[in-house]
Amino acid sequence: MKKQEIYDFMNQNVGFYLATMDGNQPRVRGMMLFKADENGIVFHTASTKDVYKQILKNPKAELCFNANGIQIRVTGVLEIVHNEKLREEIFNHPSRKFLQAWKDKGIDNSLEILVMRNCEALIWTMQSNFDAKEPIRICEKKG
Repeated sequence: MKKQEIYDFMNQNVGFYLATMDGNQPRVRGMMLFKADENGIVFHTASTKDVYKQILKNPKAELCFNANGIQIRVTGVLEIVHNEKLREEIFNHPSRKFLQAWKDKGIDNSLEILVMRNCEALIWTMQSNFDAKEPIRICEKKG
């Protein structure tokens, strides 16, 4: 797969798994992608959640997208991004209508934007199961 095909796959399969560390215990949970392109892999969480606290302590993470017999694992370091324009884009996006409840409850200030940049992707399929792994550098631009 080429970089653009990787971004397309992620953007078409927005559910992914995020692995973080909680001390010496790995933690994995499902997340929802906002967007992926050469500027980074963008998603969000609440500052009140355990996952956010884990990322503050150790920003190294792995994302796993899996659909139609293809698995893409992305390894890198997460950045917390404070960008009001992106924040409003997220809140106003049709796929994020559920965030309106955050605004209604007055907790919208707990939304934290996370971006993984300068990362590596590994592609896995059953056909390539025993092939040598060749990481692909993605998301190399600064957003």
